[in-house]
Amino acid sequence: MPRKPDHVGHRKRLRERFLNAGADALADYGLLELVLFLAQPRADMKPVAKALIARFGSFAAVISAEPPRLTEVKGVGRAGVIALKSVQAAALKFMRDEVIDRPILESWDKVLAYCRASMGYSATEQFRILFLNSKNALIADEVQQMGTVDHTPVYPREVVKRALELGASAIVMVHNHPSGDPTPSQADIDMTREVAEAAKKLRITLHDHVIIARNAHASFKSLMLL
Repeated sequence: MPRKPDHVGHRKRLRERFLNAGADALADYGLLELVLFLAQPRADMKPVAKALIARFGSFAAVISAEPPRLTEVKGVGRAGVIALKSVQAAALKFMRDEVIDRPILESWDKVLAYCRASMGYSATEQFRILFLNSKNALIADEVQQMGTVDHTPVYPREVVKRALELGASAIVMVHNHPSGDPTPSQADIDMTREVAEAAKKLRITLHDHVIIARNAHASFKSLMLL
């Protein structure tokens, strides 16, 4: 009988450890291996998983990376990208379902966790709006603008127009700082005040503007800037 490759036994042991003890029993690269097994059922994915961690730093950073950057790692092809990004999509859907149709001011920590997961690892700026009804329940979550590494154009009239289209009574603005520093810039402050003034005229409340970074966030309301 031909001897089976060493990684076959390793794969079986890894799966059993996951089933018996859960994800916390695995290192980040081990959890990545499980995901990559779906893409390449017969290959040794441990070196690929370790290379991904070395490149991006953590499991969360790997699944949040853009597909072109993922394929720069040897051994990650189209099937691997699909496997990794499907895990991210499932995680974001779960987190979004935890806050949709619920008063977000009562589940603020979950809202921040969702925003950090969805945009905290992005290499470019995104401007997102959370639209709320009269009970402050989340009725829509939309990315309005995509920008460069340090700039996203925001037009107050477009923000208010979209709120009116959705019948929103209040909004929360969220954008990310890829630099990792969530400190508001003067441009951020000026834009926020313009949106708040435009929204107030139409009886739409701007509850907060949150800047998300990978490991931190800044709230305009907490900073007394709103």
